[in-house]
Amino acid sequence: MCNNHNYKKHHHEGNLHDEEHKKWNRRSFLQALGLAGAGTMMVGGMPLSASNSSRLAAAIHQSETDRILVLIRLKGGNDGLNTIVPIYDYDTYASYRPTIKHDLGRITNLGPDFGIPDFMNPLLNLWDNGAMKVIHGVGYEDSNQSHFAGSDVWASTDPSGTEQTGFLGRYFENLYPDYLTNLPDIPAAIQIGSIGNLIFDGDSTNYAFSVANPDQLESIAENGTVHDISNLPECIYGEQLKYLRTTTNTTYQYAGTIHDAYASASSNPNYTNTNLGRQLSIVSRLIKGNLGTKVYLVTLGGFDTHANQVDDHESLLTDLSNSVNAFYDDLALAGLDDKVLSMTFSEFGRRVYENGSNGTDHGTAAPLMLFGPAIQGNGFIGQHPSLSNLTNGNLEYQQDFREIYATVMSQWLCLDNNLVNSALLNGNYNTIDLGFNCSATTIDDFNMERFKHFVTYPQGDTIINFLNPFTQHTVVKLYDITGRDIATLKNEMLISGEHSISIKNTIKQRLSVGQYIYKISVGNKNFSKSLFIR
Repeated sequence: MCNNHNYKKHHHEGNLHDEEHKKWNRRSFLQALGLAGAGTMMVGGMPLSASNSSRLAAAIHQSETDRILVLIRLKGGNDGLNTIVPIYDYDTYASYRPTIKHDLGRITNLGPDFGIPDFMNPLLNLWDNGAMKVIHGVGYEDSNQSHFAGSDVWASTDPSGTEQTGFLGRYFENLYPDYLTNLPDIPAAIQIGSIGNLIFDGDSTNYAFSVANPDQLESIAENGTVHDISNLPECIYGEQLKYLRTTTNTTYQYAGTIHDAYASASSNPNYTNTNLGRQLSIVSRLIKGNLGTKVYLVTLGGFDTHANQVDDHESLLTDLSNSVNAFYDDLALAGLDDKVLSMTFSEFGRRVYENGSNGTDHGTAAPLMLFGPAIQGNGFIGQHPSLSNLTNGNLEYQQDFREIYATVMSQWLCLDNNLVNSALLNGNYNTIDLGFNCSATTIDDFNMERFKHFVTYPQGDTIINFLNPFTQHTVVKLYDITGRDIATLKNEMLISGEHSISIKNTIKQRLSVGQYIYKISVGNKNFSKSLFIR
C-alpha cells in the first residue's frame, strides 16, 4: 500500500547561510534519481549518451598516457589551518583559536615550519616516501564564500560566477565535438557524490558517469544494474517507480563494463568502512580491473564546521588520512601507485579566528594536498599566507588554483596545451613544478578554434547557426531522441562564412515539441549538439 503525501508550501525565514543550503535544482534532482547520470539512447542507429562522451578517453589515448587522476573533494570548506598547522607562527595561530587549536604536543612535524595533527599520521607513510606535497594558500582573488557559488568557481574557473560549464567539460567538448555520435567503450570519468557540481559539465551535457554515493556504484559494480526493481509497493506509484528504475537500468550502458572490471580485481581488506574509504576502495578495484577510465571524483562531505569543529574535523581528517594511505598501499601491491595522482580541493578555507560555537566560519585560502609517488619527493610549494596580514579576518591567497589545474592537465594528463588554455577560459595560466612533467603533443585545433556552431531560438523557430572557415561540402542532419532520421537540412557545397538554418522553414511539417539532435559533417569532421523545438 502506498502512503499519501500532502505537499505544502512553506515560507522559511532564516539567514542567507541557511537559505543557501536549501538550494536544489533540476539537474541535482535528476542526478539524485539516477536519471541523469549516464543514460543512453539511440541516435541514427548509434548509442547516444546523455552524460558521457569520448572526449576524455580519446584525449588520454591520443596523448598516449596511462596516468590516472583522482580528485578528492572536501565538501563544505576545509579548515586549512587545522589541517596543515603553521608551527613557525604557532603563538599567533593559537591566539586566534584558543578553543579549537591543536596543542603542540599533538602535532607531528613535517619539517621545522609545518605539521599535521597526530590523527593524520597515516599520511606519514606517503610523506616519508616522497609521495605527498602541500601547496600553500590556494585560492583566487575576491574569494566567493558561498558554498554553491564557491563550488561553481572551482569547477568553472570563473570567479564572476557567470560561466555554467566546468573546466573539464569544456575541454572535452572542444576536443571531441562529435561526442553525441561517437561514444567510447569505457566511461570517460566516474564521479561519486558531488551532485550538481559543474566540473564535468559541458554546454549540453555532463561527461561523468555519476552516482550519488558509493552504495550505488558498488551495486552497479557487483550486479551490473543500478536500481532494485523488486520489493516495490503494489500500486500506481510502485508501477511508475518500477518503470523508471527499469528504464534507468537499461540506459546505463556502462554498468556492465564497470561490473566486468570490478569483478576481475580483488578487494583489499585494509580500507576502513568509512565514507571515503569505501569510495577509494571501489576506485582502486576499478583501476586494478583495467576499466580504463582516467579521471575519478570522490567526495567527503561534512567540512562546514561552524560548530563542534574539534570532533567533527578530526573524524573527517582521520577518514581522509586512513583512506588515502590504504588507497596507495593497495595500488602499490598491484604496481600501479606511480600511475595515480590524487588531489584534494575544497570550495574555500575557513576564517582564521574561531567563532563563538567552537567552530570556524567561511573563509578564503587553504592548502591543497597532492598524493602519489609520481610527484617524486615530499615538500611544500609556495609561501604560507601571513597570519598577521589578514583581510576581514581571512588569509590572502598565494597560489591561484587555476595554475594547479593547468599543471595537472598539461603535465600529468599530457593534454594539449592550447586546449588546456581554452578549457581554462583562455587565462594563459603558468604551470608550476609539482614533480612530474609531460611533453604534451599539439593537435589539430580546427575543431576548437575554426568551426563555430550554436543554436538560437527566435520567436516560434529554432535556428542552427555555424561558421564555415572555408568553402567545403557540408551536411547537416536532424535526429529525434529515438534515433529516427528526421531530415537532411543541408547537403551541398557551402562557401566560407556564416550560415543559418531555420528548422521551421526547412522542414515543411510540424514537429513535436521536445529535444532533438543535429549533426554537422564537414570533411572528416563531425559536430553534434542537442537542440529544443518548441
